[in-house]
Amino acid sequence: MYADGACKGNPGVGGWGVWLKAGPHEKSLYGGEVLTTNNRMELMAVIQGLQALKKPSQIKIYTDSSYVQKGMTEWLAGWKQKGWRTADKKPVKNADLWQILEALAKPHQIEWIWVKGHAGNEGNERADALANQGVLTVALT
Repeated sequence: MYADGACKGNPGVGGWGVWLKAGPHEKSLYGGEVLTTNNRMELMAVIQGLQALKKPSQIKIYTDSSYVQKGMTEWLAGWKQKGWRTADKKPVKNADLWQILEALAKPHQIEWIWVKGHAGNEGNERADALANQGVLTVALT
């Protein structure tokens, strides 16, 4: 799974995109929101990708968002332990989406992989294009 978010203005019009590939099977998804942030769209891309899965799976999730990758692999346990507060006792931003993502991730075996954005990685470029398509879809309505 390759997931990406985009935002024109931050906050502003945003989009998310996800490209799923398993053997010969592929699925492309995208969408957006009128007023959002880049980080929310990065999270929504993974959420939408996980919602598209029909059964518990072993997945590699590629993202150019260290926010998503580190959130799921390093920060989540501490946030929960602190009652959804950061180390400096502030509320965790996007806690609503983090909680959804955590629940959706539970039945799967996931390897979270950070990739450099806009560096020619085919999957990341496809997810980026889908996220921008999501922005356009919202902007045109």
